[in-house]
This record gives sequence, structure tokens and C-alpha cells, in this order.
Amino acid sequence: MEELRELIALLRDNGLAELELEREDFRVRLRREGTVVSADHGAAGTVRNQVAFDSAPAASPAPPPPPTGTHAAAAASEDQNLHIIPSPIVGTFYRSPSPSAEPFVKIGTSVEPQSVVCIIEAMKLMNEIQAEASGEVVKIYVENGQPVEYGQPLFGIKS
Repeated sequence: MEELRELIALLRDNGLAELELEREDFRVRLRREGTVVSADHGAAGTVRNQVAFDSAPAASPAPPPPPTGTHAAAAASEDQNLHIIPSPIVGTFYRSPSPSAEPFVKIGTSVEPQSVVCIIEAMKLMNEIQAEASGEVVKIYVENGQPVEYGQPLFGIKS
């Protein structure tokens, strides 16, 4: 994952339109728009489940930009009595299994450790993220369709 973050930074910092890297068991091709065009890798990382997801999110009016990266981390640090669910991977955050479906959780939803709270798309794979704690969802730090970084706070759970 660290190498992937470095590749993304290299792409962004040098103004490259596209970057492709191939090794024995790993191949990744990135485009500047921030979406992974294609990727092949032998391991799925630390993600619990992977589900197929063919449709893209429906276009909607852009909401005001939500807290991202360090802003979300700063907001999460204010909620020290909450269990924070961090992003286990770099990708795109989705609150529901498809654009027309209801969100997995909302503010006030009770969750168990195995409850799926969101999906993060990474390298064209949809990865279900579980709560890993029991309690009530009291904070959602990320907006639907927003890119997320490794370790970025996603949800705050009150035990």
C-alpha cells in the first residue's frame, strides 16, 4: 500500500497524465483523473470482503467539499470518546452497495462488529468495510463518492 501511495504522489506531483508499473506479480496502471484503469495483484490487502460492482455512482450536484485527509483526522481527534473506523486502504468511499440503494448505515444506526458500514473501491474492486465494534453511528466523516486515504477516519461509533 505504501508503494501505491508513492506512485499516486509521483503521478500528482509531476503532473503526469498516466503511469504504468509492472513487476513479476504486480501490475498497476493509473491515470491522472485519480481512477485506476486496470490492476492485477496477487493479494487483496487487509480488506474483509470484495464484491462486484458494475455501475458507477449517479451524477448529482456537487455538495460543498467535506473534510478530507488531515481535516477529517483533526475532526476525529475532537471525538476522543468515540471508536473511530479508519479507512484500511486508499480508494473511493461509497455509503451504499449501489447508487440507487439505501446507505449501509446512517447517523443513529446500531452496528455490531460484523456490520458492513461502507464500501471502498480500490483498483476496480469493491471492498466491504466492517464496523469492528458495537455501538451507534454518531459521526460520518466522509461524503459518498469522496476519495479516502489509508487511516483516514470514516465513522465515529459511540459504545
